[in-house]
Amino acid sequence: MELYWILFIGIALMSWLVSYRLQSKFEKYSKIPMPNGMTGKDVAEKMLHDNGIYDVKVISTAGHLTDNYNPTNQTVNLSESVFYSNSIAAAAVATHECGHAIQHATGYAPLKMRSALVPVVSFSSKIMTWVLLGGILMVQTFPQLLLFGIILFATTTLFSFITLPVEINASQRALAWLNRAGITNGSTHAMATDALKSAAYTYVVAALGSLATLVYYVMIFLGGRNRN
Repeated sequence: MELYWILFIGIALMSWLVSYRLQSKFEKYSKIPMPNGMTGKDVAEKMLHDNGIYDVKVISTAGHLTDNYNPTNQTVNLSESVFYSNSIAAAAVATHECGHAIQHATGYAPLKMRSALVPVVSFSSKIMTWVLLGGILMVQTFPQLLLFGIILFATTTLFSFITLPVEINASQRALAWLNRAGITNGSTHAMATDALKSAAYTYVVAALGSLATLVYYVMIFLGGRNRN
């Protein structure tokens, strides 16, 4: 049990460090303009067109860090701070989201798998917290409830690990396009590369944190059964 807590605290500290470094880098790169003055919208549209994709719209969405690709209506949704900005950080975010659009267009298998899990994860997330809480409180009298909660949580953990190749591949596609497109020079290209690689680390830490939490619930369940 002590070993688990050391591991859990270690992952939590790693998560905080990675998140802090990522925010610091994006804050720094958000102040450095693209050498050609292209905005996030311009970069996204060029990347899509260079990959033969013309049926995906690039639109602005309200909020901060709300950037996403929506396969349902085929839109790359960029937050206003990315859509209108001509910074290195905006270019990195825009190309990453376009990486998802290219995955969708090419039938990337992990993206299909993740999309298929979305309804299951959405359902699990709605009731999981209450099921786990009730299961912990009644672990010695009704352990089946906690087991059900663990199964629900396991689906979200699986989703986190399936997300890893999807997000990493999207950044790889963005980097490959940046290498070909020539819209960044030596120093700005290195910054965009650093931003894209750093963002991928956050998904690795998130997946590990979800796995550690799953193990914690399993240990509670096994401990409750052993006391019966």
